[in-house]
Amino acid sequence: MATNVQAVIFDWAGTTVDYGCFAPVAAFREAFADAGVTVDAAEIRAPMGQLKRDHLRAMLRDPGIAARWREAQGRDWTEADIDALNAAFERRLMATLENHATPLPGVPAVLDNLRRAGLKVGSTTGFTRAMLTVVARAAARWGYAPDFAVASDEVPAGRPAPHMIARNLAHFGIIDPRSVIKVGDTVVDIEEGKNAGVWSVGVLRGGSELGLREDEVTALPPDDLAARLATARQRLLAAGADAVLDHLTELPALIRRIETGDPPAS
Repeated sequence: MATNVQAVIFDWAGTTVDYGCFAPVAAFREAFADAGVTVDAAEIRAPMGQLKRDHLRAMLRDPGIAARWREAQGRDWTEADIDALNAAFERRLMATLENHATPLPGVPAVLDNLRRAGLKVGSTTGFTRAMLTVVARAAARWGYAPDFAVASDEVPAGRPAPHMIARNLAHFGIIDPRSVIKVGDTVVDIEEGKNAGVWSVGVLRGGSELGLREDEVTALPPDDLAARLATARQRLLAAGADAVLDHLTELPALIRRIETGDPPAS
């Protein structure tokens, strides 16, 4: 069925800024290291996109991390440990966040394309408002500034709950959720979109599911890159994505397909 798309709602880190979503990964790793616990990138990225306190809680519920915590601390983790880890995470992240706000290649051009077509541009994030303020200010200097932004600590619950998307729709005065596309790079981004009833679209290059820097993507042999992209694509499709884009620059073409009633090409 053809749809008149009215708005696109983007994620931030790994979707529109911070190629590979590396700023949070480093801060999570260092926060756990402060507590004597080693965590790897895959463990850190598994809950990526959630409110950061929820992200920490999800990590500590992982049996492997929980076992390492008991070994290092001599006891099971508590909510007080979440408080301490979150404080350490925020301290580490805020020290480097501004350096990870450069828009991904093609993002400013995509933004211009959407606005020329009369679409509104919103955003949601796993960042708190304090974090988002730093990222948004820096990204704007590089040419990326959505019309509206909601942080995960400004709603009753962060992703995968739909509240941040609902705030965007209310701000833009949009009634029909199927006239809105949510774009993100993580499983919880896709789940957020599905729970809000909007089109839920994943993006691979630059995202946390792929988890590679831009120079690493360029250096990979084509067959290896294709295999990694296929694995990341399947994770997002399994989460319920309506479509998965290799690169964000493919979004205008997807919008045209949706508006003419063609099924999205995954």
